[in-house]
Amino acid sequence: MSPVRPREGSPIHNQLRVLRAERGMSRAALAEAVEVHPQTIGAIERGDYFPSLDLAFRICEVFGLPVEAVFSRRPFAPLSAQVYNRKEQP
Repeated sequence: MSPVRPREGSPIHNQLRVLRAERGMSRAALAEAVEVHPQTIGAIERGDYFPSLDLAFRICEVFGLPVEAVFSRRPFAPLSAQVYNRKEQP
């Protein structure tokens, strides 16, 4: 099976680096949990490789999140923008 590569103009953004950092998880640990090589996780994080649907679901299961919280066609807003631009409610 050949790897799934990005189609020009249709990127898939992901939150893997942020999610791993929040949980103190290394690339190797995530790779082991989803049964792939650590380089695969690095390639996904960089956007050089798109995971199969099966692999995307396995990754999401590790984090306990729905696919749309981990992968998106649109860039994710930086966490700092979400935190600092949110209006405080009384």
